[in-house]
Amino acid sequence: MIPQELIRRKRDGGELDAADIRSFIDALAAGRLSEGQIGAFAMAVWFKGMSREETVALTLAMADSGDRLQWADIDRPIADKHSTGGVGDNVSLMLAPIAAACGLAVPMISGRGLGHTGGTLDKLESIPGYMITPDADLFHQVVKQAGCAIIGQTGALAPADGRLYAVRDVTATVDSIPLITASILSKKLAAGLQTLVLDVKAGNGAFMADRDQAEILARSLVEVANGAGVKTSALITDMNEPLADSAGNAVEMRNCLDFLAGRKGNTRLDTVVLAFAAEMLEKSGIAASPEEGEAMARQALSSGKAAEVFARMVSMLGGPADLIENPDKYLARAPVEKPVPAARSGWLAACDARGIGVSVIDLGGGRRHPADRIDHRVGFSELLSLGTRVNAGEPIALVHAADEAAAEKAAAALTAHYRITADEPVLNPVIAGLI
Repeated sequence: MIPQELIRRKRDGGELDAADIRSFIDALAAGRLSEGQIGAFAMAVWFKGMSREETVALTLAMADSGDRLQWADIDRPIADKHSTGGVGDNVSLMLAPIAAACGLAVPMISGRGLGHTGGTLDKLESIPGYMITPDADLFHQVVKQAGCAIIGQTGALAPADGRLYAVRDVTATVDSIPLITASILSKKLAAGLQTLVLDVKAGNGAFMADRDQAEILARSLVEVANGAGVKTSALITDMNEPLADSAGNAVEMRNCLDFLAGRKGNTRLDTVVLAFAAEMLEKSGIAASPEEGEAMARQALSSGKAAEVFARMVSMLGGPADLIENPDKYLARAPVEKPVPAARSGWLAACDARGIGVSVIDLGGGRRHPADRIDHRVGFSELLSLGTRVNAGEPIALVHAADEAAAEKAAAALTAHYRITADEPVLNPVIAGLI
């Protein structure tokens, strides 16, 4: 395979065969391609796209560019979930232990915050001692004994994706659906999954703001994953407001513990978590139907079994054994906690979810540059849902900040992110579709 010939063929709209794609990715992983060649390939794909067969071949080649995890000694179905990212989206923290409590093994490899969206790993790092990059043996043991483990990607899994993504990030080719699909799924295939459910978000707080574009991405992910041998489905979910009633790191971890303790029922978050648990259990054959899967998930919550799984996972990965019983002992609080008053009376009709995520970054709860340190204490909690009736001056949220000036600035920004109307709004369903 001559790299420039492959690039030329794709540039001119030709279809690449699987052997040439694999040779190109092998050369990329081995460091035999220049950044110019990688960037030219990414741009050719951005302009000309890829067929489903090409995207499957690219995904498999990237998955095979490093280690593949093996779970032969675990007699449970191996399942996972992936989200395209949102604000106040801490679903993974509760979903993994719920699914594990119901009989699945969940080796969940998660990421850090990206842009205005929060990252599961950043939330977990608010727990003292929690190891997000354990060695392979410990990762395996935690999945085997606790039922789930939520960790970060190692360099040994799909390393070709890491190099390709770094070039895409600086060549304006991130938003190519074939490249997004291969990037997400190569890591999931390398994790040795049998089933996968995807949370593809649409709305002003999502990367895919347009519902039609979100559906195109969801279909690509589902078709390619199934074509690569992993039984996969996707739910399209609403991201026109924060999913949880908290946005930040330690505040979302507290929200997680409240959820596992049964204190977040009948919320949008509850609807999404249980829907994904039901889908995971049905797709893996643990439940005969989504309805049975949801009933199993509710039982895992109400019995306390999911909370026990979460506690075991945290303890085995270096965190405190009594986190659930004593969260205040371990989850740091911000020095300033200040209510954010409603600007006027009326209905919370709409909000800028992306703006809320950016406000968390402004507080120090996210990164502007990869090397930035995060203040895990800061963010917003007690966020009222859209469709809530408020009176002027009534709190719509609580801001957690490092000092008074930051709290005042964040409170003013949050107020500006909400629109209050005289009429009760008609809201989008939190789950918009299943693919």
